Amino acid sequence: MTSTSSLPKMAPADRKPDLLIVDDDPLITDTLDYSLGGDYEVMVAASRAQVHALLRQLDRVPGLALIDLGLPPTPHRPDEGFRLITELLAASPAMKIIVLSGQNEEANARHARAIGALEFVPKPCPPDRLRALLAQVSGAPTAESTTDSDRAIIGASPAIERLRQQIVQYAAAPFPVLIEGESGSGKELVARALHMRSGHAARPLVALNCAAIAPTLVEPTLFGHARGAFTGATGAHAGYFEDATDSTLFLDEIGELPLELQSKLLRVLENGEFQRVGETTSRHSNARVIAATNRDLRQEVRARRFRGDLYHRLSVFAITVPPLRDLDEDRLLLLDHFRTRYATPAGGAARAPFSLDEDSRRIWMQYGFPGNVRELRNIVIRLSTKYPGERVTPARLLAELDVEAAAAAPVLPGLASAQGAAGASHTSGASPAAHLPGDAASIEAARRHLASARQVDLDRLLHEWEQSYIQAALFMTHGNLAQAARLLGLRRTTLYSRMQARDREAD
Repeated sequence: MTSTSSLPKMAPADRKPDLLIVDDDPLITDTLDYSLGGDYEVMVAASRAQVHALLRQLDRVPGLALIDLGLPPTPHRPDEGFRLITELLAASPAMKIIVLSGQNEEANARHARAIGALEFVPKPCPPDRLRALLAQVSGAPTAESTTDSDRAIIGASPAIERLRQQIVQYAAAPFPVLIEGESGSGKELVARALHMRSGHAARPLVALNCAAIAPTLVEPTLFGHARGAFTGATGAHAGYFEDATDSTLFLDEIGELPLELQSKLLRVLENGEFQRVGETTSRHSNARVIAATNRDLRQEVRARRFRGDLYHRLSVFAITVPPLRDLDEDRLLLLDHFRTRYATPAGGAARAPFSLDEDSRRIWMQYGFPGNVRELRNIVIRLSTKYPGERVTPARLLAELDVEAAAAAPVLPGLASAQGAAGASHTSGASPAAHLPGDAASIEAARRHLASARQVDLDRLLHEWEQSYIQAALFMTHGNLAQAARLLGLRRTTLYSRMQARDREAD
């Protein structure tokens, strides 16, 4: 291990604090890097050897560390993690270490604290819980500045501008806000922007995903519990409402909240009172509640799956986050944002970002992105990893798109033809998305296309649609002309004639 005298200096106070994350699971490190990267300069390593190499390259030592115990070469034992903690603290006694581990035996927790770790957090742990804990440990604020938060909402479309205006209007008010939108559209980002513009920005936002926790644990998680309140409650524990005192509590996927708990949440919203599970003493919380849902809560109320009075209390202010398919040129701005961000992987060397050729760029603009911004980001991560500094062709791009899921969303004319053109080299097995002429989705897609295009050549578009179906049918039938003709409702000779006409045009 590097000696104390040769270690890099601590990070200066005028920059984001450095955070070292050591875990051999790339899904965990990627998630934490993404979740905590706005508040910390994140560095990632998968083993003790990588930590040694990383520290030798740095000009400063990280002041914070999240360390898994089960590291290679003994991932099922805590020894390697314990050894790393001892080495880090011996070399840099000022480092503050939190153990984040799946090795949750109480003996491991005791030993980790005994050798100098400040906290032991069992997996899985929500990133927001970790963020709050890191803030407590370091004394550093976790929130970005208002300017940075606003910039994090990427887009210049009218819909995004309206979204920003609503954030400014509602942020300072103490009343609840209900954020509605499809999965992956950025509801949590809006919640954080509201928090950053509120009077609570100096304190960390506390977040709970109601769909990610067992129904039996929601109540003690929200309100806390007394010792012995249920099996396993070996001590008293504060809940999220207490943690969010003088701050903001973000309840994601509020539509998943069990019906029997909705009345208790309503009580807190009305007068701030609640009780820990197993206690009779009333407690008080002044947390400002922001809720989010991808469900239609009005429909849930009509179906008696959600309380109408709670819905009206939560939706004093309501914000709808638009789906990505309605944001037009913003998807290019997001492409540029994420490919620049992921051109340099955590702990790796800088590399040139990929680029899209003209046909791929057109596909990008016409794809429906059923998973919204989250899906776009993940696509960019994959392309950045596979094709650094290269031009991405339609075949490469289509291999990353969920074409079958996008088939239910409006698609501009031309996407199917691009898919067909690349079909021979597209190995996913997904057929091109299509809509029958005249249905509502196609009409809306055509309206958007006419509104955004400088000039439309209808004959060319119809010809492209025809060729896309021919290519798709041939792709699905592995080039069998007779079967493709049956799929298209054509005679074999007719299909052959149209293919010959296409080949003559190509020549």
